[in-house]
Amino acid sequence: MLETPAPAAADGLTLRRGAARVLLANWTGTSTVPSRGLYPHQWSWDSAFIAIGLRHLSVRRAQRELESLFGAQWADGRIPHIVFNPAVPLDAYFPSPDFWRSSSAGATTGAPAGTETSGIVQPPVHALSAWLVHRADPEASRRRGFLPRLYGRLAAWHDYLTGPRDLGGGGLAAVVHPWEPGMDNSPCWDSPLQRVEPSAPSSYRRADLDHGQPAERPTDLDYGRYVRLATDYRDRLYADSGEDHTFAVEDPCFNALLIVSEHALARIATATGADPARHERRAAQLTDALVARLWSSAEGMFLCRDLVGGELIPERSVAGLVPLIVPGLPRDLVDALLSTAAGPGFRLGEVPMAPSYDFTGHAFDGSRYWRGPAWFNTNWLLERGLREYGQTREADRLRASMLTAAGACDFAEYVDPFTSQSRGTRDFAWTAALTLDLLAAARPSERADRTTGPTNGVRT
Repeated sequence: MLETPAPAAADGLTLRRGAARVLLANWTGTSTVPSRGLYPHQWSWDSAFIAIGLRHLSVRRAQRELESLFGAQWADGRIPHIVFNPAVPLDAYFPSPDFWRSSSAGATTGAPAGTETSGIVQPPVHALSAWLVHRADPEASRRRGFLPRLYGRLAAWHDYLTGPRDLGGGGLAAVVHPWEPGMDNSPCWDSPLQRVEPSAPSSYRRADLDHGQPAERPTDLDYGRYVRLATDYRDRLYADSGEDHTFAVEDPCFNALLIVSEHALARIATATGADPARHERRAAQLTDALVARLWSSAEGMFLCRDLVGGELIPERSVAGLVPLIVPGLPRDLVDALLSTAAGPGFRLGEVPMAPSYDFTGHAFDGSRYWRGPAWFNTNWLLERGLREYGQTREADRLRASMLTAAGACDFAEYVDPFTSQSRGTRDFAWTAALTLDLLAAARPSERADRTTGPTNGVRT
């Protein structure tokens, strides 16, 4: 049963009711699908964002969202990017469970025998999400033993990312498929993908085009490369060791979220009676590695690193701004990030929301998936980053723009970055969930949780 909504202004209450309607409609009984048509299963970082919003409606349901996801964790610590609902027909989504074959192909790397999942991962927002869910009602959390039950699983997840997934040996987690950093079709992947021979179109059927406009989705050529990479990883039994990865990239957004979640895990450790020191130490080490390996002074932002070629990828995406959420960055880096965010490439404060890719970039497309449209989750992260470094007025402006856009676009998956016109599917769960969180952000108890690191400042 959902809890009684807190009082809100008339416009806010209408928006809150609309967002709650989306989450109720997308609830399956154990978790929330991103959308009923296009994404009919449970997605990893979607569930983390969804739980952040659900905590404002039902703390119990928010806890269940994360618990159901971690119930599908592999023995090696990885959290799969999809947990499949066996009641959904195989042809409703591709790649389907019979493609991934997790319970057989993933057996040697610890896939669960009784639950079918994908074999790749998504960004680690989960410890941050778990901490915020706990803070929404600490007494209820303690009664259910929520944090003690999740702590070991979260720690194993981070150990996997900082262990087997440190493919570059420089202290950062690597991604081995464009679907793993979450920004599936970003121009950042164009150059590394050139090495990948696409699967034959006759070997699979794209279910995403049943629900989305082709002009807004990845091209057939790119999709064929995604399928090839997933096939090769599966056929290697989802092993991360070795040097045979055709695609291996260090992504700044992925690692920034790992850092913030490591800080959150330190708080979770303290709350459960464990030692937070190893998480604080790891967060500091990851921050140093992020700056050393992915910062570009010339671009004034973080870039992705291609581990096969060894060089930084000269593409400017919103992933390079998201590290504003990381506490304790050097002052000169913060100033440069803020300048880049407000500059002609992203125009934050001028357009309603920051685009997913540089407006002035050669590959910008305001309608196509992750190649220009504005997304609510990345802008939610930027809003937190602005507050992390004292940019309150700018954060308030972005928050107001996001709320206006959410109401106008029917909680769309993503929007045109100039007009906020709906793109992708509608009634998208994380858009609704993060709308609820932004609506609640003015409460004093919420303001206390706007930062996750040990300090709210910068290194001098």
